[in-house]
Amino acid sequence: MQGKLIIITAPSGSGKTTICRHLLEVLPQLKFSVSATTRNMRDGEIDGKDYYFLSKENFEEKITNNEFLEHEEVYKGTSYGTLKSEVERLWNQNFHVLFDIDVKGALNLKNTYPKNSLFIYIKTPLDQLEIRLRKRQSESEETLKIRLAKAAEEMEFIQYADVIIDNEILEVALQKAEAAVTSFIQN
Repeated sequence: MQGKLIIITAPSGSGKTTICRHLLEVLPQLKFSVSATTRNMRDGEIDGKDYYFLSKENFEEKITNNEFLEHEEVYKGTSYGTLKSEVERLWNQNFHVLFDIDVKGALNLKNTYPKNSLFIYIKTPLDQLEIRLRKRQSESEETLKIRLAKAAEEMEFIQYADVIIDNEILEVALQKAEAAVTSFIQN
């Protein structure tokens, strides 16, 4: 079976992970695609569940071996990517695949599977993003500035989305995401 791809993207701090968790709870036909990354593991994260944490050398080797559907150096020295084997594993288990991914990766996946994918952009005002990122307390002032500058760039990708969801009121955003995904996988 070649299932469908549900691609959720937004700048860091927009609530895409919260929305993905909700979709996984309410739609049992979805499974999460675990991305590979070269970034360090954060407290509470689990290798193989949150990300596949790879060394830069291992990541580069997988690029050379054409093992990624898409990959990107999202922040200087930190790469993320979607392993082909991850998507194939989930499709072989008869699931549709849910992605929590950066905007360039989302666009690459959408272009690779144009008929099988739903590109959802989670929109949040920049001032709200800054508040959310500060509440996390996982960023230095320097990395916070980098993330906010990147968020402004990423907002330009909204034009490629199939669905745009405003995340000012979380409950409303969750309902809209659930309705969009349910409609897409039923058609």
